[in-house]
Formats: sequence, C-alpha cells, structure tokens
Amino acid sequence: MSDHILVVEDDPKLAQFMEIELRLEGYEVTVAQNGFDGLIIARDRQPDLLILDWMLPGISGLDVCLRLRSTGVEVPIILLTAKDEVPDRVTGLNAGADDYVTKPFSMEELLARVKARLRRTRPDDPNTLQFEDLTLNRLTREVYRENQLIELTAKEFDLLEFLLRNPRQVMTREQILEQVWGYDFMGESNIIEVYIRALRIKMEVNQLKRLLHTVRGVGYVLREYA
Repeated sequence: MSDHILVVEDDPKLAQFMEIELRLEGYEVTVAQNGFDGLIIARDRQPDLLILDWMLPGISGLDVCLRLRSTGVEVPIILLTAKDEVPDRVTGLNAGADDYVTKPFSMEELLARVKARLRRTRPDDPNTLQFEDLTLNRLTREVYRENQLIELTAKEFDLLEFLLRNPRQVMTREQILEQVWGYDFMGESNIIEVYIRALRIKMEVNQLKRLLHTVRGVGYVLREYA
C-alpha cells in the first residue's frame, strides 16, 4: 500500500506540481487549498505525512499544525514557508512541525525530505506494533502485554490492530465501524462497546493498568496510563 500524503497549499499551480511529482514517486496524494479543509482531511483520512503551507486563507498552516498536535494527531508535518529567519523556523518547529522547507524550493529537496521523514516514522519491524507494554504481531497474530500472551478472537485482534495503528488519536464509532467491520455492516448497534469491553477484560488481567479509554460522546483512544 502506498503512503498517503496530504498537501495543503493555496497556490493551485504549485499544489498541482507537487501532486504530480509525488504521484510519479508512487505516493497517494490528496490536495486541500485552505487550512480548514486541510484540518478536516488530516483528522478524517489520517495521512502518513502532511505537507503544509504556512500562509493559508482562513486558518493558517501554523494554526493547523497547533490544532492537530493539541488533539493528539501525530502525523509527520513538513512546513512550507517563505519565512526564512531563525525565529520563524523556531516558531514552526515549536508549533509541532517536524521539518521546514523554505520557498522557493527544488522538488528534489522536498522529495528527499518526504522520504527521510517517512523512514523515521516506520518501525524497524513493519509487522510489529507496540504501545507501552502492549505488543501486536501482524504475521503471527499474537498479542502480548508485559510479555504475557493475550488470546484474542479474530475481530478483537482487528479492532486492537486498528487502535494500535492510531495511538493517542480518538477514533469515532463511525471510523471504527468503517475500518474494522466495513461499510456494509448491518449488525448490532452496540457491537463496538461489546468488543471494547472484551478487550479490556483480556488486556487488564492481573490488574494491569488501562490503556484503552472511552471518550464519552466521541469514541475510543489508546493512550498512556492514567
């Protein structure tokens, strides 16, 4: 599966140029032309990387970055800007950007930054997901908590894998149903609650601390010990 990159850039020609070049490199690309749309897409689509212009109509790129980080979204962000002073770079990085590219830039430089940033976000073993003392292996379909094997059903495993792929991000019921059960699911309305309860029982055996939390009225999140 190709990495998904979200480009938020209000200059149509530059946005189209970046989209074409990124697609030629094999990436899946989505383009937004203002900060508000970029914020919504970043939260809903959960791209693998975000290329974000600082100066955007409506919500600035800096504000988009701050809002994403404040809600726990950890997508790597490369900030594009004409601001080249050291204080500006510091401001961008303090807002949560992972990298900084000054306009005008060469596409070769941007592609190199994209590849480097994506490499850093991938675990050494792509088949292993880990959060705190919880480890999941996609190949063996084994789950461990503090080195204790946790026996899960196939759907419990799929649900936990989805949450592990999005740690610290609140997943709505709609997102979970779509990604774990599929668009055409017509089963019980409380199916997610049933599986979350079952996962908690198995993950908290021997009074282990809770990792799977409920955000009332919104959904569920895998986050650090309370």
